[in-house]
Amino acid sequence: MNILITGASGGLGKNLVEKAYSLGHNVLLTNLNEKALKDYVTKQKFDKNRVLTSKLDVTSPSEWKKVMDLAYKKWGKLDILMNVAGYLLPGYIENVSPKDIDKHIDINAKGLMYGTREASIRMISQGGGHIINIASLAGVAPIPGISLYSTSKFAVRGFSLAVAQELRPKKVFVSVVCPDAIQTPMLDLQKDYEEASMTFSGNRYLKTEEVTDIIFNKVIPNKPMEVLIPGSRGFLAKVGSFLPGLNALLSPSLIGKGKKKQKVYKKV
Repeated sequence: MNILITGASGGLGKNLVEKAYSLGHNVLLTNLNEKALKDYVTKQKFDKNRVLTSKLDVTSPSEWKKVMDLAYKKWGKLDILMNVAGYLLPGYIENVSPKDIDKHIDINAKGLMYGTREASIRMISQGGGHIINIASLAGVAPIPGISLYSTSKFAVRGFSLAVAQELRPKKVFVSVVCPDAIQTPMLDLQKDYEEASMTFSGNRYLKTEEVTDIIFNKVIPNKPMEVLIPGSRGFLAKVGSFLPGLNALLSPSLIGKGKKKQKVYKKV
């Protein structure tokens, strides 16, 4: 298969690249820093006939078109788009700037929408395809302290579930994956922000390998509309979303638990 992955320079994106390559797929790695991608490809000794790199600012529709054109020029077909690139900066709403608001929405929501649009146009023409959008359990239940991120991931989830219904009759499948906190640089960043304490309230942190395995072993073969990881926390998140008053009542205890775990969290 031919797979395009955004946010491929670290964390979950990098692990997805390595898994895809190990399974024999062709991969197009994209990120803002193309030099870092090329250095990574060289270090990993990837076969450059199977691995492409390209700079991609996901907030730019024109750059999305260029990267899609590159994939089709090289392979003639794109089987899977994985929208992984994301941005998070904790902060209470009275302290955030308008630029912070724009950056969360532009990268996490609009960037993913641009990519889904570009991919869907081509996938419809080729007779099918699969778009996998990475959201978060913060897009299932609202998380105070990272409200901008939570809002952007609610947008990702809602958009994905809507376009999944639009595109399925055209043989283009859309899956939204909503993981709990994953041990990545994004989680490391949150350790030093008291506002992000609820992020640390789970019983454990997911490993990138866990999420990657679920994507390749369940999401790609079965093409579900939505996957919550882990299912137990996903169920609680859905209850919290359905009953926001209960969610608000539980928040103080979860924040307290999170603060304790946040203090002893060791960065990756």
